Amino acid sequence: MQCDTEEDTGSCAALRAGGFIACHTEQPEVSSSSQARQKLEGLLNKNMRIRMTDGRTLVGLFLCTDRDCNVILGSAQEFLKSSDTFSQGEPRVLGLAMIPGHHVVSIEVEADSLEDVDGFGANH
Repeated sequence: MQCDTEEDTGSCAALRAGGFIACHTEQPEVSSSSQARQKLEGLLNKNMRIRMTDGRTLVGLFLCTDRDCNVILGSAQEFLKSSDTFSQGEPRVLGLAMIPGHHVVSIEVEADSLEDVDGFGANH
């Protein structure tokens, strides 16, 4: 897995606040690919919550992704129960965590960390 954002073409294009991540195998248009890439780059070092297929939830800083939609979270914490906020439940500290793309159900971005990101906000 490469974590170099300069080499990534943005295959994980449909990432939005409180929404789902959709992985596409076909190559998107150049303009939409660069827009998706800019949005992903704007989310670097933002707090994210990732729900996984086995019911676990990981919360941490978004560090990188790759063409297969694998995600690297820094300072990650694992929550066994599904929760509506970032702070509920008993966390288990993981540190650096890699989440395989095929295990990702949804990705949510903490609202406070989106205030300074272009293209995201209350209207989206």
